[in-house]
Amino acid sequence: MTRFQPTRTTAVAAIALLALAGCSSSGERPQADLAAAQTTTIGVNSYLWRASLETLAFMPLLQADSAGGVIITDWYANPSNPGERVKVTVSILDSDLRADALRVAASRQVASGSSWVDAPVQAATVQKLEEIILTKARSLRQSAIAG
Repeated sequence: MTRFQPTRTTAVAAIALLALAGCSSSGERPQADLAAAQTTTIGVNSYLWRASLETLAFMPLLQADSAGGVIITDWYANPSNPGERVKVTVSILDSDLRADALRVAASRQVASGSSWVDAPVQAATVQKLEEIILTKARSLRQSAIAG
């Protein structure tokens, strides 16, 4: 039978553990970093959520589900171009502040007589919306870190 013999490494580790155990005599837990990239008090990343709502604030909202991370706007027609209207859906897919946690889809219609006809949306339009939302979300996070 082999007998356990304390080594110098074991003794140093035991002293370090005892020293660390005495550091928290008040019983308080460390405060969480409110500016963390993963902020999920509403079900999804709050920076992406706020940035999405702020970016789409000029459009009427049809649905906003913070638990599921989905924002759907109603049709919006720019007053300078009333013969065209756009509808946007934003999906926040993750609790992390990452580019792949955001998906934007847009639908476009143009007036044709007394009805609306579906028309293609340029891919650059959707990419630009995603870029604006991500930039705003990062800016919100930076502001939270700054205080």
